[in-house]
Amino acid sequence: MNRKTKIVATIGPASDSPEVLAALIKAGVNVFRLGTAHDTVERVVARVKLIQEVIAQQDTAVGILVDLAGPKVRAAFGEGPVELVAGTEVHIRSGEEVSTATEIFVNVDDIARNLVVGDQLHMGDGSASLVVNTVTADVATAVVSRGGIMRGRPGVHIPSSRLTQSSPTPEDIVYFDAVYEAGVDMVAVSFVKTGRDMRALGGEKAPRGPLLIAKIETQAAVDNLESILEHSDAVMVARGDLGLECSLPGLPALQKKIIAAAVAAGKPVITATQMLESMTEMAQPTRAEVTDVANAVFDGTSAVMLSGETAVGHDPVLVVETMADILVQADANFEHEAWSERIERQAQPFGADETDLSKVAFAMRTAAHRAASALESQHIVTVTGTGATSRAISRFRPRAQILAVTPDQRVANQLALSWGVFPTLGTAEGQGTERIMTVLRNLRDQGLLQPGELVPIVAGASNSALVSNVLRIENVPEN
Repeated sequence: MNRKTKIVATIGPASDSPEVLAALIKAGVNVFRLGTAHDTVERVVARVKLIQEVIAQQDTAVGILVDLAGPKVRAAFGEGPVELVAGTEVHIRSGEEVSTATEIFVNVDDIARNLVVGDQLHMGDGSASLVVNTVTADVATAVVSRGGIMRGRPGVHIPSSRLTQSSPTPEDIVYFDAVYEAGVDMVAVSFVKTGRDMRALGGEKAPRGPLLIAKIETQAAVDNLESILEHSDAVMVARGDLGLECSLPGLPALQKKIIAAAVAAGKPVITATQMLESMTEMAQPTRAEVTDVANAVFDGTSAVMLSGETAVGHDPVLVVETMADILVQADANFEHEAWSERIERQAQPFGADETDLSKVAFAMRTAAHRAASALESQHIVTVTGTGATSRAISRFRPRAQILAVTPDQRVANQLALSWGVFPTLGTAEGQGTERIMTVLRNLRDQGLLQPGELVPIVAGASNSALVSNVLRIENVPEN
């Protein structure tokens, strides 16, 4: 696979049949995403199991990501469209009654107590906006500043500093426990504010448990990014709510900041929201969307995410094929050397609490990247039990493709999210040179390496090694 940047595709009514799922994998999907905001626990688990069955029939590693809804404020409209007209005064109350053009009910207790005069409320990812002008104990009055059509259960963005709800919610925990038992590979946590939020979920750490992905979509998350990265396995730049929470003109700079921080920390990062949104209905993306996707690649993102485009769009497979084509072109123009130099400059000196093992791991990963660059190798081979070595090398964004050999299917699925990593199932038997050459022969026999090719390979000295402590540069055996 020439493409380095990965594709996350959201599954919905347009894409949840086995036939379409298989076609999406063939088109280039690396990770399937399932939301929990509009489905029951049973429905989400059933979809997870269906996708697992489809993936098992494919000859490639594909991850499954479940996105927890978090403390999302939603209004309750009926199935038919309701127009909010600019200049109209509306009342905002707590409750599950069906909303109208002048009475809006939201799913938060004491909603009026979470608002102050002057707050700007955005509905449906900014499709309509309201400004609060009076607040009493049980109702807030607002004026529609920008009109729009509402239906179903659109989100209502309220400044995160106003909300007393924390993430994950009790409902999130119920979903998490269910999908954890189902064996999902990744779980995203919405509306994270601090690193403590990420510690609230139970279960074992990855790879025995799922990768935990922090969605950066509040000002508090931006302010506490370092702490969140410390307690997360990956992050998502959730540009929908982030663009409403923070300054919209400042969103591109925030995207760059978050991506750079995540990659420097060795954590995969997903760029999400409205990547190819016009393709929900159209056969081609806009030029602005193509440029947006390419710029996310140039920023260093590990993956880009498709939402409604594949969940409810008219042709999910075409969307993924189009995204893959854009990414291949963008990857070809990525400035590898400049990025690698920046990451090496950002590398922190060892602290007092660093162990000898962590120092060895850091040295091996850095050396492998440098060796591949000096040799102009097309591949770097990693033998990994947890995926940590492959992810750490990935942060340098090398020109070489990282072939990650692991005996663990879940590790392979989790590595499907990492930039430039091609995970493959395999074992490394024996000791020393025998162990290394066995891996290279297996990759040659799979057609992933060419006979005579010179490659760096990082591995442990044996299966019992606690860290990758061997770097060899070898020619792939001819026979």
